Amino acid sequence: MNVMDMKLVVCSIVVVFSSLFPTVVLGQAYPTRPVRIVVGSAAGGPIDLVARLTAQKLSEVFDQQFVIENRTGAGGTIAGEYVARSAPDGYTLSMGSAATLCIAPALYPKLPYDPVRDFSPISVVAATSFVLVAHPSIPARSVKEFIALAKAKPGQLRFGSAGSGSATHLSAELFRSMAKIDVVHVPYKGGSQAIIDVLSGQIDFMFDTIPNSRQHVKAGKLRALGVTGSQRSPVMRDLPTIAEAGIAGSEATTWFGLLAPAGTPRDSVSRLSAASRKIVANEDMKQRMLGQGLEPVGNTPEQFAQLIKLELPKWAKVVRSSGARVE
Repeated sequence: MNVMDMKLVVCSIVVVFSSLFPTVVLGQAYPTRPVRIVVGSAAGGPIDLVARLTAQKLSEVFDQQFVIENRTGAGGTIAGEYVARSAPDGYTLSMGSAATLCIAPALYPKLPYDPVRDFSPISVVAATSFVLVAHPSIPARSVKEFIALAKAKPGQLRFGSAGSGSATHLSAELFRSMAKIDVVHVPYKGGSQAIIDVLSGQIDFMFDTIPNSRQHVKAGKLRALGVTGSQRSPVMRDLPTIAEAGIAGSEATTWFGLLAPAGTPRDSVSRLSAASRKIVANEDMKQRMLGQGLEPVGNTPEQFAQLIKLELPKWAKVVRSSGARVE
């Protein structure tokens, strides 16, 4: 056998071997080492809960460790900047939210990242509506009755939020604008402080996330009047939407989704997105999320990117009309 024939034989063997064992010849498929999911809030909140459930399930799917890294501060924008500036290799991801991707650009004049240009969307994992909750002493048992009360007492009802420009603040501002009522905003340094004062009757109402308020509503310590989603929440099915009360355009949800730095290999993004949709469809994952008041989502990178683009102008308008600013 001459040299040329030998080369042909070797090449044939390599081709066959590659087709049978591609990860051996071309290198093991992503991920080959632990992956970080960066969260812009402290442990315990809804976004952290979603991130930890997601990390656990992705670790099982890929047989590779996904770990949570909490980087708090500046409403989650510190974590957003960190991921945006990280190497686009698929090993540093963000659990982003409507607040950090669609509200922050209107609040921060010098936001250190661009929500469209600096990230590769992977998949929205979960979402939750806001719920209008009031202290039981408020003489209103429906959204319509609440609006009538607010109009009868202009400037007298006070609502709390997690801070000026927070999602809980702006969802209330959207409602205020659509319902044409005059209510007073009382910003707090975090949603937990605001809900404590609603529970004690120091303030009258707030728009809170369902996971935060559901147990208080069940215990009768708060009265739930309506949810901000376009449909009734699967975890509070008896509670009507605010739109059902005739307040069209007041729909507001907060969502949590995985993103990678822009420029991350398309194959890695596709693998992560497919895995995210797979785990969200898992019955155990569904029940664990619903048990926390969260709705499983799961969508494609293209659908996630479109969601960001649609919600950016919506929340920018609400921020402008509310006069919200970062404190």
